[in-house]
Amino acid sequence: MEFIHNNNQIAVYTPDYLVVAEVTFPDIDENTVNVNHTFVDDALRGQGVAGKLMEELVKELKESGKKAVLTCSYAIKWFEKHPEYDDLIYFK
Repeated sequence: MEFIHNNNQIAVYTPDYLVVAEVTFPDIDENTVNVNHTFVDDALRGQGVAGKLMEELVKELKESGKKAVLTCSYAIKWFEKHPEYDDLIYFK
């Protein structure tokens, strides 16, 4: 499975360029993004794809030096289960 890193999105596409899985994280400012949406098509559910999207997001955050505000319910739950990445979450 190939994860494509776009501006403020990591996605998996079909050969016809349809999105079948994605996480979106628009910029809040130059140092912070809002992880606001995670989607996995029914055909891919149960394969750990959403978790793999989060792992790709972690890599992206580390490389960019940005912090994340979590508004997506899946992202909130995933990061709660992975406290080793608390340094990537923006806390007020």
